[in-house]
Amino acid sequence: MTTDQIESLKYPIGKFQWPENISPNQLKDCIEQIEALPARLRQLVNKLSNDQLDTPYRPEGWTVRQVIHHIPDSHVNGYVRFKWALTEDRPVIKVYEEQHWAELTDSKSAPVEHSLLLLEALHSKWTYLLKGLSVEDFGREYIHPETGRGISLAAGTALYAWHGEHHCMHIKRLLEVNGW
Repeated sequence: MTTDQIESLKYPIGKFQWPENISPNQLKDCIEQIEALPARLRQLVNKLSNDQLDTPYRPEGWTVRQVIHHIPDSHVNGYVRFKWALTEDRPVIKVYEEQHWAELTDSKSAPVEHSLLLLEALHSKWTYLLKGLSVEDFGREYIHPETGRGISLAAGTALYAWHGEHHCMHIKRLLEVNGW
C-alpha cells in the first residue's frame, strides 16, 4: 500500500483545516453535525458482529470498536474544554494520550453500546449548551499546551464536527470495502 493510500485511509475527508472565520450558518451546521453524530454512529454499527467490530478500519489502525469508544473519550475532553473556556480566562487545557486510551480494556473489549449511550447523553447536553451560546461566548478561547495556540469555541465546534465525520467515514469506508 502506498503512502498516499494510507493517508487517504487515515484522513478520508482530509485533515482538519483550522478556520479563519466561521459564519453563523457554518456554526449552525457544525452544531447540527455534532447533534446528529450519535444516531449516525449507531446506524453504522448497529448490525455489526463482534468480529466485524474488532476489524481495523485500515492496516495498523484501530478497530471499529476502538473508534467507537474513542469518540466519546475525545468528546468528553472537548466538552470539558468548552466548560473551562466559558468559566475561566483562556485556560490551558490538559491533553490526553488518545493512543494509550485506545489500548485500555474498555476500548478494546467493552460493548460499543456503552459508548453509544455515553455519546448520546453527552451530545444532547453539549448541543444544548452550544445552542445557548452568544457570539461573544463562541469567541472565548482555551489554550492548547503543546502549541500555545488559543482555540476559540467556534473553531473548537468546527473541530469536533469534523472529528465525528472523520471517524464516521473510517467506519463507512470499511463497511463499503467489505460489503457489510
